[in-house]
Parts: sequence; C-alpha cells; structure tokens
Amino acid sequence: MGEFPKSDPLEEEVKLDEKNDGPSVSSVSDVPSISTEEEQKLDRAILWKRDLVIVPIMGVLYMVLFLDRTNIANARALGIGKPDGLERALNMPSNGYNTALWIFYIPFVLAEVPANLILNMNKIRPGILLGGQMFLLGVLGMCQGLTRSYGGLLAVRFLLGIFEAALPAGATYMISMYYTRREAAVRFAWFFNFALAGPLFSGLLAYAIQNINGAGGYQGWRWIFIIEGLVTVFISLFVIWLCPNFPHHAQSWFLTAQERDRLMYQLEVSRGAEDKGSAADNVPIWKVLTDWRIHLLTLCFFCCDVTASSVASFAPTILTQLGYVSTIAQLMTMPVWGAGIVSTFVITWLSSRLNLRTPFLLFAICLQLIGWGIMVAYVKAAGIRYMSLFFMTAGTFPQMSILMGWLSANLRGRKYLAVGMAWMVGFGNCANFISSNVFITTESPRYPTGSHTGLAFTILGFILTSTSFLLLFLGNKRRDAARAKMTDAQRDSYDELHFRFVY
Repeated sequence: MGEFPKSDPLEEEVKLDEKNDGPSVSSVSDVPSISTEEEQKLDRAILWKRDLVIVPIMGVLYMVLFLDRTNIANARALGIGKPDGLERALNMPSNGYNTALWIFYIPFVLAEVPANLILNMNKIRPGILLGGQMFLLGVLGMCQGLTRSYGGLLAVRFLLGIFEAALPAGATYMISMYYTRREAAVRFAWFFNFALAGPLFSGLLAYAIQNINGAGGYQGWRWIFIIEGLVTVFISLFVIWLCPNFPHHAQSWFLTAQERDRLMYQLEVSRGAEDKGSAADNVPIWKVLTDWRIHLLTLCFFCCDVTASSVASFAPTILTQLGYVSTIAQLMTMPVWGAGIVSTFVITWLSSRLNLRTPFLLFAICLQLIGWGIMVAYVKAAGIRYMSLFFMTAGTFPQMSILMGWLSANLRGRKYLAVGMAWMVGFGNCANFISSNVFITTESPRYPTGSHTGLAFTILGFILTSTSFLLLFLGNKRRDAARAKMTDAQRDSYDELHFRFVY
C-alpha cells in the first residue's frame, strides 16, 4: 500500500470516531490534520467515482430484483376477479396467491449466507457472479408469464428464490466494502431508493400494459412478467461488464493504482485492518455466526420488513378493494412508493449528517405505528386508509437503509460483513412468510389478522431498537473501562477487535 503524509482529510471522521462512536484507529498510526490540496482533490475524485459507479450499478441491480419480486402483486391486481386474471387463469386455490409469495423465500433465505461467503472468497469476479445470476433471474421471470398451470408458477418462483439469493446481499456487501462507516448510510439510502423505484415503475408499466391485453394470445398479466423479465436480462449484461471488483483488486478503468491505495488507506482508517491475516480476518466463523450484534439488528430489520413486504405484496389489492378499478389502483401505488423514496433520503441524510441512528429509527417507527393504527381502526373514509399506506412507506424504508448502515458500521472484517449483510437481508426477508399468510382473502376488506400482526411487529421493532441502543452504549462503557487499565501496547492489540460502537 502506498504511503501518505500524516496530514489527512479524514481528520473530521477520525476525531469524531475517537470522541463519539467510531472505531479505534490505532491500526493506522497518527492520522491527524488536513492534507495537501492535491490529496483533498484525490479524495473527492475517489468519492465521485464510487458514487457514479458502485451505487448506480448496485442500486439498479436491486431495483430490477425488487421489481421482479413484487410484480406478481401488479399482475394479480390487473386481473383480479376476472376469468382471465392470474388466479382464475391458473386455477389457483383460495390461498394460492399467498403460497406463490412465500415459496419464493424458502431458497432465498437459506442460500443468502453461503452465497455471500462464496462472493467473499473472490474466486469468481463479482460482475460475473452477480450479473450471471441476474441473467438467469430474468429468464425465469419471463417464464412466470409463460406458465400454464399453478404448479408451474410455484416451481418457477421457487427457482427465482434460488437465483436471487446472492444478489441483494452481494450488492449490500459491495457497498459495505467500498465506503467508510460514515459514508455508507447515505449510500444505503440511495440503494434502497433504487429498489423502491422498481415497484413504482412496475405500477406504471402495469397500467400501460392493459392496452396490449390479448396481444400474441397472452393476457395482460402475462405481459407484465414477460416484459419485466426481458428488462432484467438486458440490464444483467451491463452488470457483467461494468461491475467493479473488490477495492483491493479494482480495475484500472475504475480506479488508478494511486486511487486504489488511497481508498484502502481510508477504509483502514475507518474500519481498522481487515486484510487477510489481520485479527478481524482470523475470527472463527462460528463466532461470526453467533454474534449478537448481527442477530439483534437483523430482528429489527425483520420487524420493519413485515410492513415493507405487506405493502409490496398487497397494496394494489387493498387499493382495488377501496373502490378503485384495477387499472387506477396500479397508478395509485406510485405516490405511495414515491413517499417512501423521499422519506428514505431525507431521514437517512439527516441521520448521517448528525451521526445518529437510534432517534431517527424510533421516529420512523412512530410513522409506521400511525399507518397500522389507521388500518386496525378501519376508518371508513377510503382516503384516510389510502393515507395509511403513505405513513407505512415513509416510516418503513428509512429504517431499512439506516439499519443496514448501522450493522455495517458495527462490524469489522470482510468475514463479518459478508455474513452480517447476508443474514440481515436473508433472515430479514423471512418477514415475507408472515405478511404473505396474514392477509387472508376471506377477511377482506378489513384484513384484521394482517393489520394487527403488522402493528404488533412494529411495536416489537421499537422495543428491539431501544434494546440495541442500550446494549451498544453499555458495550462502549465496558470497553472504555477495560482500556483504562491497559498499557499503550495492550490497547493497540485490544483495539484491533474491540472498537467503539456507533448508535
């Protein structure tokens, strides 16, 4: 790694870390003051390159995946109650749609962690691994529109879960690897905003597709799957071509040798040594898999994802049952997702700017509570119930980006990041098993089971987030007490693994 002067533009981050919640920077000796103008210019160039390559590629990848995952809700709403609609055309049983939702998540959840550990081994270039699976995902997405039976749909959706498993976790892992702890939060916000744009455009596409209903002998809901699958295949080719390698092996078209060395230096200042052979790299895998930080913050993610998956899977159906015709219901989902995009960026930006997580998470959960409270009370006015969806998305999606950044900032080492990001995305998505089974068709339009379940998990999320804050705060107190009794040499060794938590 290239040597850099002791003066450094990371002074603000280092000072904030030592004073507040950041990691120890003992592994990078004496990184005090402001760098030269050339180095500041270099740092800005590196940040711009990352923001113009990493975030858009990973964001578009996740947007397309989220679109492919949720387009079944638009396909169902487009033909709900019609003889040639999704459910009747495939002769689905009464709970058939719910089954088609949750069967996707069985392989998806089980394969997340192994897939990220394979990505972390770096035997296959990230672009080929992620882009190749995305290509197969697009082909399977089209097959949803070509299947002629309910069993065929279930088989295709199960295979979709297998090939999508590595993609969301892999994308979040790539972002974690390229950004410092303070930089990551806003980038995760953009990442999730790309994802929210998926169902937003899916609603618009579903509205447009109604005009080609019957073209080529296919119903309109089939064209939703076929067209969106083709889009996925097309974009996957660009992911294979343009997705960068990990930072230490970044291609020369992306980062020069000087920029690559400088970036690795910045990451080490922020996170400590994570290279092969470092203390963080030598932590046994069983210790990573049982770490309480990963599991507690994942449970927080799980609770907010109950709301996210409920909105994604049932918003078009709920809007249809509020009295809007299916085509208008498709369009009316768009402002709901738009509210989530705006809220995610504003709340996450403020959280990153102030370097605070917990207060903004609790505020977002309160927005969720208002939304579910309206659904439970079942206010008769359709406009009020429609507004509840805005509160849900405005409160849910900021939590997801902040929680992802929060977990990433409280882990050190590539092994920890690979497992942590995969487990949060994988197990967190188990919430779909709940949301896909609590909105019972025979309970429409009130859906009391679904509404009370969503409210209960939101309250649980508030409790778990508060607990996470308390445990991290007490962890810092214990760390400070232990370091006070050590010599300088002992502190340097201790700090390689025991860093200050952020909250």
